[in-house]
Amino acid sequence: MSTLVINAHPNPESFCRALAESYAEGAGGAGPVDLLHLADLHFDPVLRRGYQGAQPLEPDLVRGQALLQASTHLCVVYPVWWGAPPALLKSFVERTFLPGFAFQYWGRALPDQLLRGRSARLLVTSDSPAWYLQLTGDSAVRSVKTHTLGFSGFRPVRTTRFGPIRTSTPAQRERWLRQAAQLAAQDQRSRGASQAPIQRAT
Repeated sequence: MSTLVINAHPNPESFCRALAESYAEGAGGAGPVDLLHLADLHFDPVLRRGYQGAQPLEPDLVRGQALLQASTHLCVVYPVWWGAPPALLKSFVERTFLPGFAFQYWGRALPDQLLRGRSARLLVTSDSPAWYLQLTGDSAVRSVKTHTLGFSGFRPVRTTRFGPIRTSTPAQRERWLRQAAQLAAQDQRSRGASQAPIQRAT
């Protein structure tokens, strides 16, 4: 079991970073764990030619793809801003989840999912309550869970919400950090009980 934890909050002092570190610590007993803070990476955030031409990957993105390839479980930690994930996460996805790596069309309506055999967990923070986000379409979760990870073959993709962050107390945050570590251990057990073959991109 190899776990990759991605923290997509740009603020190094954010609660998302603390959640990511707590999850990584909780996952450490079942195999190697890599923790990737996207704010520490150096890369062009713009997919300049869309999918119409190649754009060389910077060394940090090459490493990001290698970590994704090596993992059997992925945890992505991010806040909800304006009903969506932060631009930092979208930029990373656009530059790394590329044709031939995450998916591949062969002339059919739906592509081959090149990251099959991996599970995922989303840890999502927000100031808005969960009922409001679900009432308004839950776009911040759906875009990552369904249109990125599900599209690439990750299954299952589980989601845990934390918030409202703005009005939370120190005691609540401590409970949430403990919960993140417990979820990591739970995910390791679930993954170990249903290990599926990993699909390697070519």
